[in-house]
Amino acid sequence: MNDRPAADENYPGAVLFDVDGTLIDTSYLHAVTWWQAFRQAGLTVPMAKIHRAIGMGSDHLLDHLLGPDRDKDGDSALGASHDALFAAYWPNLQPFDGAARLLHACQHRGWRVVLASSAKDDELSAMRSALDAEASIDAVTGASDVESSKPAPDLVEQALERAGVPPQRAVFVGDTRWDVEAAARAGVPCIGMLSGGWSRAELERAGAAEVYEGPAELLGKLDGSILSQPSKA
Repeated sequence: MNDRPAADENYPGAVLFDVDGTLIDTSYLHAVTWWQAFRQAGLTVPMAKIHRAIGMGSDHLLDHLLGPDRDKDGDSALGASHDALFAAYWPNLQPFDGAARLLHACQHRGWRVVLASSAKDDELSAMRSALDAEASIDAVTGASDVESSKPAPDLVEQALERAGVPPQRAVFVGDTRWDVEAAARAGVPCIGMLSGGWSRAELERAGAAEVYEGPAELLGKLDGSILSQPSKA
């Protein structure tokens, strides 16, 4: 934080929220459905290893889990299998306690609230429906808006553009190492959430500025966080 340029008060502040594992309890659902998709294709990948890749978009996830030198002809089928398996859970998606209230509180304090997700449009729409916080969301960016997903900075940079703010006026909130790395590459500090299954030490080691159990804890501690007011971004 100390190396960041001074905040330009001519710009509003924006808080950029990852969705999967940060606002909606989906991280382990993704791990299970990727495991099932791999099994259907005759591939055995340990679920623990899959979990550590959740938070990447599928473009990076498959390289990470299967190796960049594999035959990529089956990638589309793998992705489609995962998407179909995960879609079965859409009617039962569950936001974390305090998620919608956190978005509302940030907006009430003067932040522009942007969802920045690696999810595809239909999946992101299902999560937005489950979150039920549309009045507190100023902009949304997803996988279809960028060429490369997290940990590349593209999604964060696109979210900044949608918010109309420079990096020094924004904060990213995510639950994985990949979120922290993507935010750092875009010049934005990241608040880490333990709700996706990564440990506090791992998120801090990746560079998270602050770490909380989940949305409810951050909501209760907003006054002492870097989200206390946009002028502190």
